[in-house]
Amino acid sequence: MKPHLSHRPRRLARRVTVAGMAAAALTCTMAAPAVAEDHAATMQALKASKTGPGAAVYAGDRTGSWSLQVGTGQLYYDKPIQPTDRFRAASQTKTFTAAVVMQLVDEGKVELDAPIGRYLPGVMTGNGYDENKITVRHLLQQVSGFPEMNPPGAITGGTIALADLVKWAVTGHPSTAEPGAKVQYSNANYWVAGLLVEKVTGMSAAEAITSRIITPLGLTGTRYPQTGDLSIGAPAVHGYLGGWAGPFYAWTDISNFIGYEPSQWATAGAIVSTLKDLSTFYRALFDGKVVSQAALAEMQKTVPLGEEGFGLGLRRWALPCGGYVWGHNGVFPAYLSYTGVTSTGRFVSMMTNNGDWAGMQKVLYSALCEDGTS
Repeated sequence: MKPHLSHRPRRLARRVTVAGMAAAALTCTMAAPAVAEDHAATMQALKASKTGPGAAVYAGDRTGSWSLQVGTGQLYYDKPIQPTDRFRAASQTKTFTAAVVMQLVDEGKVELDAPIGRYLPGVMTGNGYDENKITVRHLLQQVSGFPEMNPPGAITGGTIALADLVKWAVTGHPSTAEPGAKVQYSNANYWVAGLLVEKVTGMSAAEAITSRIITPLGLTGTRYPQTGDLSIGAPAVHGYLGGWAGPFYAWTDISNFIGYEPSQWATAGAIVSTLKDLSTFYRALFDGKVVSQAALAEMQKTVPLGEEGFGLGLRRWALPCGGYVWGHNGVFPAYLSYTGVTSTGRFVSMMTNNGDWAGMQKVLYSALCEDGTS
């Protein structure tokens, strides 16, 4: 199977047929006492979504948090997925990268509507790309003209410098649209954004994201792995691919397989995190603790694509109970996750450990709309 981090944007999750779900577990840590019945609709949606070995939801509002689990984070063990268990956050990395770029905008070191050639001359030229037309905003909003792509060594492994990854993307994948013309979700946009961060800060992208976001927010379960580090770190959620072996449906643990080489995914998808840390990050972002309110407002300027709105490192979905949820998803064969927040302070972070989740959207809606409001 070809690893697919980028995830086509028209749907929050893709359909999959999997084996049955294991027993369910509930944990509540709210300001007021809570019991399972308080979140029965979300638990029902979680159980009915028929994911792989395990799935979990961590949600709440400004008064407290709660979590739900079904199945296990490691086959053959009774290990429900906890909010502090680590997994590969995949494309949720993009929001971290966008936030660092917007910090540089706040600092006057980057202009959002400046051409990328001002900062990275000679990088986005040829093959239909024009460094004088493609802006920083175009990259963050997925409207630069890059087509969808996965890294060159997603199957074979091997390390690669970010500059070489960008060169491979530009020279090997002709532009398929004029800058600003349409959304084309591509990892390459965020590889270039990462290269911009490195050029302006003088740090590696990993150092910049760590020193500017991970450490200040106290995200102790989050890290940007170094080149060559395929590990997740304990406590880890094991990721699985499922398939038929004769009459049996079997799961293969691919948590540390070679396709996870961090340098291949880089600023588009390298980060390892937890449900709790991801919710902390997105909540801090919307509370003005990561970028200025002006910068956040720019991140929330969207272009439409189907039911979604694409901002700068953020994706917006309308909720059935009114309002919107802002966040990002992460997709890889063994993991699928999503984190989002609302304007009223509600939040949700959820994941499954088989990389596909037919009922993810229903779980999201249930978690954020339990009392009929968002």
